Amino acid sequence: MNESQQALEQPRPAEGYAGDISPQLAAQWLAGGQAVLVDVRTDAEREWVGQVPGAVPLAWKQWPGMALNPGFDEGLRAAVPPGAKVMMLCRSGVRSIAAARRATELGVEAYNILEGFEGDADAQGHRGRRGGWRFHGLPWRQN
Repeated sequence: MNESQQALEQPRPAEGYAGDISPQLAAQWLAGGQAVLVDVRTDAEREWVGQVPGAVPLAWKQWPGMALNPGFDEGLRAAVPPGAKVMMLCRSGVRSIAAARRATELGVEAYNILEGFEGDADAQGHRGRRGGWRFHGLPWRQN
């Protein structure tokens, strides 16, 4: 295994939560039942862009206006069994950092999934071409 492959297999240290993980490691943990995946994107994003089978839908911010979801804490507690790890997924890996920090404040071992579902925007402002869950060919579906 080369150095870049090893980097995909290990959480990276992060401030305020357990760490950052690659989409590939998140998919392994999800498939193996080692962690709960919480998709913190809005309902519209999951519905129209796609979603990860087995992920718990729990918006961090709500559309329109992107106000914090007042039911986030309660929803997280319901979704993640005591002592379990949680992995947070958003569009590009930004909202999921805030959600992972909040989960940590609530006493949950929380990880941020790097690159998110769609990855960063390219020079034309398009997502899905520079990283992300879908880009790496990991399991997903679209309605």
